[in-house]
Amino acid sequence: MNANRGNESGFSLVESLTAMAILSVGMLGVAGAFLQGLTFVKGSAYDILAREKAAEAIESVFTARDTRTITWAQIRNVEGESGADGGIFTDGALPLTSAGADGMVNTADDGEDPESLVQPGIDGLLGTDDDVIQPLTNFTREVEISDIGLTLRQLRVIIRYTVGSDEREFVITTLISSYA
Repeated sequence: MNANRGNESGFSLVESLTAMAILSVGMLGVAGAFLQGLTFVKGSAYDILAREKAAEAIESVFTARDTRTITWAQIRNVEGESGADGGIFTDGALPLTSAGADGMVNTADDGEDPESLVQPGIDGLLGTDDDVIQPLTNFTREVEISDIGLTLRQLRVIIRYTVGSDEREFVITTLISSYA
């Protein structure tokens, strides 16, 4: 006797493999987005640090101008646009080091060792023996000063750093006048 089998429909092997391939491509896309998100989160602390280091450099120039530590003529790059601007700020990107005796960064008297990021260790307390000290060797700072007029200059601080294989840059641009 032949039993009448009903309609035996289902997925064929080809249809199943096609669905798995499409799903795999989608999952690879999700994994890539997840990896990019992790890189962004990992670098967010460096983003904040770059912003603060750029602001610190600008504040030091304004403070030096306001306290008359340096003259208006000294608020320039050493070479600058003319090649002989005669200021005190070193041209080009330099390692992120501490300010020297003059209190300003990217000048001739800056420290030699890179600044460090100090984070609390296992005990969660800052200032103890287990603190984690990370030198900021992947950071550079550049101070560019250009004349806008006789009593006005543009001050631009560029912080460049790497997070994994990603190179990032943070820039603050402001104007400074000869009047305190």
